[in-house]
Amino acid sequence: MARFAVELVFGPDREKRLAVRPEHREYIASLAEKGVILASGPYADDAGALIIYEAADEASLKEIIAADPYTPANVAEWTIREWNPLMGPWITG
Repeated sequence: MARFAVELVFGPDREKRLAVRPEHREYIASLAEKGVILASGPYADDAGALIIYEAADEASLKEIIAADPYTPANVAEWTIREWNPLMGPWITG
């Protein structure tokens, strides 16, 4: 499994994003329960968010992101970067 740091930058239509946000958060919570999301949350300035995913590969991750309600609503730009954490509680021997 690979880990990915995904940054969202929210678009200018705040009302549209807030209308979709409950569905987005429900989707994110379901992924967290399955262990697909290790951490997620908005930046303090509410300009975007950071989500840490665990997925088989980038193609699988893109399918997961495509199913996020934010994607068809087009309320955020997504930047995907594979991440190799070296230390912390997620690291296993």
